[in-house]
Amino acid sequence: MAHDASHAAPRPLGGPLVTPVTVVLAALALGALGVLVVRFTQGLGAVTNLNDGYPWGIWIAYDVVVGSAFACGGYAMALLAYIFNKGEYHPLVRPALLASLFGYTLAGVSVIFDLGRWWNFWHIFWPSFAQVNSVMFEVALCIAAYIVVMWIEFAPAFMDKIGLGDLKRKLSKVLFVFIALGVLLPTMHQSSLGSLLVVFGYQVHPLWQAGWLLPLQYLMTAITLGFAVVIFEATLSAVGFKRPLETPVLARVCGIMHKLLLAYLVVRVADLLLRGALGTAFAATAQAFWFWVEMACFVVPALLLGPAASRMQPARLFLGAVLLMAGGMLLRINGFLVGYMTGEGWHYFPSLPELLVTVGLIAFEILAYIVIVRRFPVLPAEQPGAR
Repeated sequence: MAHDASHAAPRPLGGPLVTPVTVVLAALALGALGVLVVRFTQGLGAVTNLNDGYPWGIWIAYDVVVGSAFACGGYAMALLAYIFNKGEYHPLVRPALLASLFGYTLAGVSVIFDLGRWWNFWHIFWPSFAQVNSVMFEVALCIAAYIVVMWIEFAPAFMDKIGLGDLKRKLSKVLFVFIALGVLLPTMHQSSLGSLLVVFGYQVHPLWQAGWLLPLQYLMTAITLGFAVVIFEATLSAVGFKRPLETPVLARVCGIMHKLLLAYLVVRVADLLLRGALGTAFAATAQAFWFWVEMACFVVPALLLGPAASRMQPARLFLGAVLLMAGGMLLRINGFLVGYMTGEGWHYFPSLPELLVTVGLIAFEILAYIVIVRRFPVLPAEQPGAR
């Protein structure tokens, strides 16, 4: 694969690890750890608002379903750089892979938070307990396998740091196998997350119960979100580490993202029309309100980033990426929580400890990203100014 010659090999940024930002992030992460100690010793009821009507809450809807979609940057960039052989995107692959690595690892760990008998989590990997006809089993197995694959894919960065050049060369000879798995596995489980709502059936509001189109919608938005997160992280990295923004490369990524976004909107609206569900969007309900907020988060970036010239404007790129991330998040939150109608008398809103765990996980992911890029070769070396 041809690489862009203008991009030097990745280098550690260096700089202090203890800053006001990292201290705050560490405090939030420790707060989440404290809540989890209570959860694992006293049960779900001690810290959550889960009930028999809502057995899944924010820890599944956001930490797993949304979190894994936000972690698709590595998947999206692997599609471009390795499958479609677009070498100009290669400088974005390792930073995207790092963010995906932490996002997916934390999403996988978050599943354990929500298990009633969490000490039996190993049953997922034990053949005698396998439920091969279960969508949840397929999602759990694929996510677990993908986490292992990503750690292997990212291993060269650690090998560069500790001087294992020979081992890195040996790994490079078989890395194509793991890259292939790194494309196959998220394709499977991101679509299967949509299949979970198919299983829910009539309990999901018609605005989000798209039947067998749900796997396609979830896969399309996962890839779109992957590109949006790459733009989002590249922008924040450039600002936070005082590095030039690679606007031309990000603009090309945005062009691909925009085409996929338009395709998704066609599929989404066509599905609502064919099922006769669009009328429910005009009812005076909370579900209708959040549907329009969700759609606005997809439609506005489609308009904002349509002209090619607009993609060369960093502010527009960043705003479009943020809105798309919000839209993808709402699609999943709406389907799993807002649009989930389990029956009269059941209500759910996350408790403060639940929210603290979610915020703490996000803080830990950001903290780990900062530590890794400062100490390991992740970002391209030709972008100076890191401190």
